Amino acid sequence: MEHITLLLAIVVVTALVFDFTNGFHDTANAMATTISTGALKPKTAVAMSAVLNLVGAFLSVEVAKTISKGLVNEEGIQPEVILAALVGAILWNLLTWLVGLPSSSSHALMGGLIGATIASIGLSGVNGGVVVTKVLIPAIAAPLVAGLAAMLAARLTYRLDRNAGKKTTEKGYRAGQIASAGLVSLAHGTNDAQKTMGIITLALVAGGVLVPGSNPPVWVIVSAGVAIALGTYLGGWRIIRTMGKGLTDLQPQQGFAAQTSAATVILASSSLGFSLSTTHSCSGAVMGAGLGRKGGVVRWSTATRMFVAWGLTLPAAGLVGAGAEYVARQGDWGVYTVAAFLVASCVAIWLVSRRQVVDHTNVNDVETEPAGVVTTAIAAVTPPPTAAVAAFADEDLKTTIPSPAPADPAAPAASAAV
Repeated sequence: MEHITLLLAIVVVTALVFDFTNGFHDTANAMATTISTGALKPKTAVAMSAVLNLVGAFLSVEVAKTISKGLVNEEGIQPEVILAALVGAILWNLLTWLVGLPSSSSHALMGGLIGATIASIGLSGVNGGVVVTKVLIPAIAAPLVAGLAAMLAARLTYRLDRNAGKKTTEKGYRAGQIASAGLVSLAHGTNDAQKTMGIITLALVAGGVLVPGSNPPVWVIVSAGVAIALGTYLGGWRIIRTMGKGLTDLQPQQGFAAQTSAATVILASSSLGFSLSTTHSCSGAVMGAGLGRKGGVVRWSTATRMFVAWGLTLPAAGLVGAGAEYVARQGDWGVYTVAAFLVASCVAIWLVSRRQVVDHTNVNDVETEPAGVVTTAIAAVTPPPTAAVAAFADEDLKTTIPSPAPADPAAPAASAAV
């Protein structure tokens, strides 16, 4: 700690800011479905998630090793490169949070790091094999595997409970959702908190504080865990709204299936050292669970916007990281300029977000999206309700829509008089 320079201190603080944004950006991964189905109250959900994220940060360092040792060559990296990478990641996180799109904080960080490294020392500084096997392939496979697992799990739960009472079933699955949401939060801590540990460790190696190949020091693990837990407790309500209500409408059975499937995929990847995007896994699981219920649909226009954001994450963060690295390498004034730009951009995005506030009081309020082609097609092949259900709906309609009041007999006479 005594050898840390001012530049390294700025890099470490910026990394913890990224970790904080990662926390509130990814709260939706664990708690969106739990909040949308009413299994937990919003503030209770984010508090629970924050605690379990902190616990998860201490369970493993395999993903941190992937970031600090495998993605780029440590020998050619300077602290300015790490700072530039973090600027690209933070700004992408905040922009996607502003528009309520679940994007990958992990890919934002790695995109910023790759772009800044290429701008600094060229393509030779990036380990292409690691990028493909531990970043790109998991990015494609994770949502597909989690989505398929969640769809099958949702269908299985409905089949097993077809003769059970609705109230009893929903109560049981809400309890299951709480447990599975806790598992996702724990898994998030074991995966995403480690990415910041890895980037801080890489900065310390670049600054000569640690020798190449070192594992994250204890103080790095503790500070990264606390930062992501605080960000999680703040709650990224805009993204929670999109994940919980914007992609599909979930019942407790589907929420349980989605969270259990996502947690399984994330924990498996963490044990293997894959720098997996928890956002990709959880979003894929939500969509899969949405299709797992008979008559359930996915709002594909929202999903399409999300897919576009996923595709832009690596290149967008990389471009910003490369530009920030070019300025930062000019000397002290360049570093201070990059830091000031980051602060000003964060303040500007926050001020824009205040124009339409989304918080725990209105997180489940969302406008219904018009039915698209896919939704209409699925609805067309969905069997009509049984006679009993139709009769019940008709009775309900009669009780909720009052009959018109009988005409006043005196009205025609009054009209004639006028």
